Amino acid sequence: MKGSIVILDFGSQYTQLIARRIRELGVFSEIYPYNISLEELKAMEPAGIVLSGGPSSVSDPNAPMIAPKVYELGIPILGICYGMQLTAHLLGGKVEKSLHREYGKAFLDLLKRESLLFQGVRDNSVIWMSHGDSVLGLPEGFEIVAKSQDGALTAIEHRTKPIYCVQFHPEVAHTEDGRILLSNFVKLIARASMNWTMENFVEKTIRDLQSKCRGKRVVLGVSGGVDSTTLAVLAHRALGTDVKAIFVNNGLLRYQEAEEVLYNLRERLGLTVEYIDATDRFLSALQGVTDPEQKRKIIGKVFVDVFYHGLHDFDFLIQGTLYPDVIESNAVKGPSQTIKTHHNRVKEVEELEKQGRIIEPFKFLFKDEVREVARILGIPEDILGRHPFPGPGLAVRILGEITIEKLEILRKADHIFISELKASGYYDRVWQAFAVFLPIRSVGVMGDERSYGHVIALRSVTSSDGMTAEWGRLPLDLLERVANRIVREIPGINRVVYDITSKPPATIEWE
Repeated sequence: MKGSIVILDFGSQYTQLIARRIRELGVFSEIYPYNISLEELKAMEPAGIVLSGGPSSVSDPNAPMIAPKVYELGIPILGICYGMQLTAHLLGGKVEKSLHREYGKAFLDLLKRESLLFQGVRDNSVIWMSHGDSVLGLPEGFEIVAKSQDGALTAIEHRTKPIYCVQFHPEVAHTEDGRILLSNFVKLIARASMNWTMENFVEKTIRDLQSKCRGKRVVLGVSGGVDSTTLAVLAHRALGTDVKAIFVNNGLLRYQEAEEVLYNLRERLGLTVEYIDATDRFLSALQGVTDPEQKRKIIGKVFVDVFYHGLHDFDFLIQGTLYPDVIESNAVKGPSQTIKTHHNRVKEVEELEKQGRIIEPFKFLFKDEVREVARILGIPEDILGRHPFPGPGLAVRILGEITIEKLEILRKADHIFISELKASGYYDRVWQAFAVFLPIRSVGVMGDERSYGHVIALRSVTSSDGMTAEWGRLPLDLLERVANRIVREIPGINRVVYDITSKPPATIEWE
C-alpha cells in the first residue's frame, strides 16, 4: 500500500511486533519475505522499509540477504538487530561474531543527540539486546549514533541518506523509549500516511467481503471465543443470510461451554447457528494419542471431516485465524521458526486455500485489535472480554492421553479457578487463566490415609497481544482458596501448583 511501512522479515520472532507497534501509531504496515523482488518492493511505493532481526549470522553460507540496490531506492530504511548487521555487511562494513552473545537489558549511551531517529529518546534509557554478531567497522558514509554502556555499537546512521540502524529491539516493551524511536522513523523520517484505524479496517473488510462473497454461499465456524464471534458478527453485517455459521462441539470444551456459547450467539447476538455435537468422533480419534503435535493434527483433520466434508454447497470458508496463530505455526511471509502447528493448517484446508476459497479477514490482526473491532460492532463487553481459548480446546491442557475421566476432572478444576477469579475481580485483570492436567501422580495425605493422586497446574498471564506475556501476580490468598477447593471438591486430586514462567521462554499454553 502506498505510503505504508513495509517490513522485510529475516526470521525474528519479534517481527510481527514491529508491525503491531507501527499500527499503534496509526500507520499501516505489512510483513513481506526478505527475498521479495526489487520490482515488487518499488511497486508498493512504501514510505519506509524496516529490516527485521533474525537468528542468522551474516557470515553463514545461506544467510538471508537483500539486493544492495534496496539502499539506493531513496526510501528511508530502519535496520533492527540483524537488519543492522546486514546493512553494515552489504555496504562494506565489518561484522564479526561476538565472543559472548548479548541478550537482555542494556543501557543506551547516546552520542549524537541531534539524530532524527533519537529525538525524545532518553540517554541511559533501557534497551533490549538479542544478538550474536556485532558491527565492528562502519561502512563508508556512516557514523556512530549510540553505544551500549559496555562500548558496543548500538546505533549508526548514514550522514546523507535516510538509512538508520539499531542493534537493539525497539519493538519490545522492555526497551523503554522504543515507541518513541519507531514513531520518529515512521513520522519524522518516513512521513508515512496516518490512516490505519480499526474503524477503517471494519469498513474496508465489509466492502471486501461484499465484493467477493455477495450472492455466494459462505460458511464459517464459531466457537464462542472473541475471534470467531467477532468474525461471525462482521460477516453477518456484510453478507446477511448468505452466511451459514456452524458450531462444532468437539467434546474438548470447558464446563457448560456449549450451552453458554449457543445462548450468546443465538439469543444475545441474533445469529443463526447450526449446532453439531461431534464429541464421540473427536474422542475416539484421540484415544491413546499423547504427542501434542499429533493431537493438533488429529483435531484439525476431524474438524475438517465434520465441518465441511458433508457440505457441497459452499463457495467460501471464512476462518478467524489471527496473526500470532499464523506466525507461530508457519513461516508466514518470511523465515520465522515454527513453534507449533496451527490446528487449522491441515492439508484439506490448504487445498481450499490453493483454490482461493479460504478467507481470513483477521490474518494480520492481534487479539487486542480484534477486541477493538468487536467494540465497534457493538458486541457486549462480557463476550469480548472472554479469555482466549485454543482451537484444540482441553486437548492441549491435558498432557498425555485424553480420557473422559481426565476431561471431567480438568473441567471442574478450571471452573473453580475461573469462578474464583471472577468473584475476586481478577478475571478481567489477566489476559488468560486456566488449569492444566499433568501426567503425573504425587503422594499426599487425605484424612488419615496416604493418597496417590493427580496434579493440577494453574496458569495465568498478563499480556497486551499474546506474543509476549508475564505470569499473573495473583494474590496468595486467592491461589490458596482455589487450591483448597480443587483438592476438596474433586476426588483424585491431591496437589495444585502454580506456573510462574513468562513467555518467552515458555509459551502461554503448555502444549
